[in-house]
Amino acid sequence: MEYTVQKLGRLAGISTRTLRYYDEVGLLKPARTNSSGYRIYGQAEVDRLQQILFYRELGVSLENIGAIMNDPSFDGHAALKQHREQLLDKRNQLDMLIANVEQTIASAEGGTTMSDKAKFEGFKQRLIDENEQKYGKEIRGKYGDDTVNKSNAKLKNMTQEQHERVTRLAEEIKETLAEAFKQGDPAGELAQKTADLHRQWLSFYWSEYSKEAHANLSQMYVDDERFTAYYDTDQPGSAEFLRDAIHIYTGVSKP
Repeated sequence: MEYTVQKLGRLAGISTRTLRYYDEVGLLKPARTNSSGYRIYGQAEVDRLQQILFYRELGVSLENIGAIMNDPSFDGHAALKQHREQLLDKRNQLDMLIANVEQTIASAEGGTTMSDKAKFEGFKQRLIDENEQKYGKEIRGKYGDDTVNKSNAKLKNMTQEQHERVTRLAEEIKETLAEAFKQGDPAGELAQKTADLHRQWLSFYWSEYSKEAHANLSQMYVDDERFTAYYDTDQPGSAEFLRDAIHIYTGVSKP
């Protein structure tokens, strides 16, 4: 079975403009161009488009999709299995939020009484699931299952006030880090304030604090590109600057 741009667009539920853009950036090339100049797509291209849309559904950027799928070691069958697991996780997260909404509606209509803690359980569980999906393997390998499980339990047991406080702290860390980075001194007062805010933020997740663990975590921000991307979004080099500030704050030498 072969498809023109229009037919494939209708089949997949996307615009012809999107398909043409995928061609331009090298993400999805047509199998051939016919004598009339129309792009023609075959079964291999249909299967590739399905993979692309799976990745898009999971929030992966087009740039990263291209890097993944253009890798010579890319295994389409293995990728499908991974998609399935990730989509099941996403469904579980949505089911939990739906249940939370339904319970809230029942409470509002006078059918049940819903505690303040229960109102936020779905959101906290979703955060735990997302963190496990993104960083679970690395964090568990570095700190062990027991430490991670205790951290997850502490998050689930947070009060609404604690959750609001830790959210504000995360925002304050990024704002203060940006100002400290402009000054350029990781030992400066503002940089050290950032490191202390980061310690306060960690206290909401860790069952116990240690300077060594804090310093090791800051090194992971540099070693793992996903963590680096979070801190370097607005200013490249911020993750390294934060790492240096934390090592000065804790007194732990860099490896």
